[in-house]
Amino acid sequence: MVLGIFGVIYVPSLLVIPGNATTTAANIIANDFLFRSGIIASLLTQLAFIFAVLLLYKLFESINKDQALLMVVLALVSVPIAMLSSLSNLAAIYSVNQPQQMMLFLSLNDQGVIIASIFWGLWLFPLGYLVYKSSYFPKVIGWALFVGGMGYTLGSLLKLLTPNLQSIISICEVMTMGEIVFLAWLVIRGAKLDQHV
Repeated sequence: MVLGIFGVIYVPSLLVIPGNATTTAANIIANDFLFRSGIIASLLTQLAFIFAVLLLYKLFESINKDQALLMVVLALVSVPIAMLSSLSNLAAIYSVNQPQQMMLFLSLNDQGVIIASIFWGLWLFPLGYLVYKSSYFPKVIGWALFVGGMGYTLGSLLKLLTPNLQSIISICEVMTMGEIVFLAWLVIRGAKLDQHV
């Protein structure tokens, strides 16, 4: 989560100035290591995500194997999409002397993240179901994951279809905090496993 926030949100917010290709190019040139670090962080996030999803599958396969498998498939579909979108950021580095082309590559990365976000939402539905049906977590955590799934999925589709509906998109972004609730519970309290697991 920390790596993802750094690579997908923090670094672009510092260096990329929407609508200003010249300043963005200058920022990337002046902060080449930071920009590249953001790309590496994004790639490491996807690698960590693979292992996290497989661990969750092991945790929940005894609850409902079909839903656990669906969770894995939907989660892993997002990985190559997100990694390929990082390729656009690499292309942007080599296009800094052509600022308009560089901005196109940065935009392609953003659109790739939006497409990956559809699956970042969809995998939360079977995960939410598994959390709700298990006794490992409070049932409210399952509902929080459903809300997070709706936020990611609906928000991503709206960005692609009607990007001007910023007020609704902002609400969807707040809804994605449902996933953070689950992550925070995992870190702070963990899963309540019985002796048979």
